[in-house]
Amino acid sequence: MVKLECKSPVPSDIDIAQAAPPLPISEIAKAAGLTPDQYDLYGNTKAKVKLDAMKKHASAPSGNYVVVGGMTPTPLGEGKSTTTVGLCQALGAHLNRKVITCVRQPSQGPTFGIKGGAAGGGYSQVIPMEEFNLHMTGDIHAITAANNLLAAAIDVRIFHESTQSDTALFNRLCPPKKAGKRTFAPVMLKRLRNLGIDKDDPDALTPEEKARFARIDIDSSTITWKRVMDVNDRFLRNITIGQAPTEKGMTRETGFDIAVASEIMAVLALTTDLADMRTRLGNMVVANTKHGSPVTADDLGVGGALAVLMKDAIEPTLMQTLEETPVLVHAGPFANIAHGNSSIIADMIGLKLVGKDGFVVTEAGFGADIGLEKFMNIKCRYSGLKPSCAVIVATVRALKMHGGGPVVTAGKPLDHAYTNEDTALVKAGCCNLARHVANTRKYGVPVVVAINKFATDTDAELATVREAALEAGAIDAVVCEHHAYGGAGAAKLGEAVIAACREKVDFQFLYNLQQPIKAKIEAIAKEVYGAASVEYLPQAESQIELYTKMGFDKLPICMAKTQYSFTADASAKGAPSGFVLPIRDVRASVGAGFLYPLVGDMMMMPGLPTRPAFYEIDIDSSGHVVGLS
Repeated sequence: MVKLECKSPVPSDIDIAQAAPPLPISEIAKAAGLTPDQYDLYGNTKAKVKLDAMKKHASAPSGNYVVVGGMTPTPLGEGKSTTTVGLCQALGAHLNRKVITCVRQPSQGPTFGIKGGAAGGGYSQVIPMEEFNLHMTGDIHAITAANNLLAAAIDVRIFHESTQSDTALFNRLCPPKKAGKRTFAPVMLKRLRNLGIDKDDPDALTPEEKARFARIDIDSSTITWKRVMDVNDRFLRNITIGQAPTEKGMTRETGFDIAVASEIMAVLALTTDLADMRTRLGNMVVANTKHGSPVTADDLGVGGALAVLMKDAIEPTLMQTLEETPVLVHAGPFANIAHGNSSIIADMIGLKLVGKDGFVVTEAGFGADIGLEKFMNIKCRYSGLKPSCAVIVATVRALKMHGGGPVVTAGKPLDHAYTNEDTALVKAGCCNLARHVANTRKYGVPVVVAINKFATDTDAELATVREAALEAGAIDAVVCEHHAYGGAGAAKLGEAVIAACREKVDFQFLYNLQQPIKAKIEAIAKEVYGAASVEYLPQAESQIELYTKMGFDKLPICMAKTQYSFTADASAKGAPSGFVLPIRDVRASVGAGFLYPLVGDMMMMPGLPTRPAFYEIDIDSSGHVVGLS
């Protein structure tokens, strides 16, 4: 392993990353236990790991499974990705443990918007950070293409059905071949079976059966599928399509979501193999018929094409940290508007590669009330995996904010309250951390708190955090300096995680899938958020009734909620309780396998600030990217 030469003050993330020449990725692959036939090189610094690797290592014992969550963050972020990478560098480069980091691919929305990239920071990073934060191996572009192909299929089917007779539709869907023989495309057989038509010969269908097969009869007012793109563009939130004269007046109001909010991203993250992905893609519900039946991607005949577009994206990308430990990057759903975790496939491959005494460390997005809750109740439910330990990342800065400190705004200097010692303010905010620790313990998993130290934090403030974490039930709380010192700065955290993984785990879910939709929503609202009750607005009530009738009521729940508070109000800090949680709407990601209630006014397409991060990003005369963070 390379020995880091850490400078003080810590240089910019991109300067550190570009000063560290990465090992050839083939060497990282070899050290991880992958043979050349189990991956495809994407240049010298990235490789796609084939799904065959999972099969070939299936009999190997699995390693320890560690999930990293956090307290409720400030808009600046509290270094959860940095802590995840630093912990892995500590385990692999300093504690001689086999380790694989499993993280999400970042969206270009935050990269060019406010938050910046997600490669970690300081001396705990995934490299090359430019490739990690930008296109990488094109997975998000594949998702965008697949998503928008399905969107096009929806609108063009409505168009053709409105302009053609039943006979014309059927003849165009099943045209005669050279010998005059008609055949069904394989994907059409599924639709026939769902309609109760057990025939394989198009010419054997009655006129009534032909009409039922050919005419989906989509109710355009029920279409939930939107087009996506991977940049923040607020002006695409609501648009009108079909305005060209060639569309014959068939206009419709719709909008764009950010690409990582696409259900196809969630499918990628939750799938377990290629066949499972194909099934999930085909089962995605995009609208209802005028008779109230769900319309799927396979009803539109496009499920197979979506799987083809996603055939390379299903393979995790292998990269490395600054200290040459392996990283699997795969999938990138946001945690506030999706389930916020990297892929099951990457975790399963990693657990087999590290072996019995090794460690897979994965990150759950935003606070533990969001990403970690969904990791436990959605990801682990579908994977069948059980975590060995959970790490909750906390900072003095965030605790001061939750204790009543001034508003923290991205792009503006921090108030002096955050740079001067104030143990009383820290202690007042520890209620937020305490609730996250208590919530995580409800899953029967040991908890370690990682206190991410900033330069202005004092020993007294850090001691206050540690004391509060232990009182809340964490088995250990460790001050970390991995941003400044890489893995060496997280060695004590690594030791605490190793010890925690020896503890007994009595893993359990928060709710049973057989419970009604409202009972599952209320379990999360009351047990995790601290709400007294839930208010269902009329749209939510009608959707819950509809999804129950359709048989979707046995799916897990994926709350779409602000990441900045336990409540629907982003300004409500600390650990509020006794409030009413409003559910504005409930939508279904049937292919991915969850229902997602919209808590308050959640935006599925972020906007850009007055001064986006792209002001700093450029390329120099030698072709090096500058200003990326």
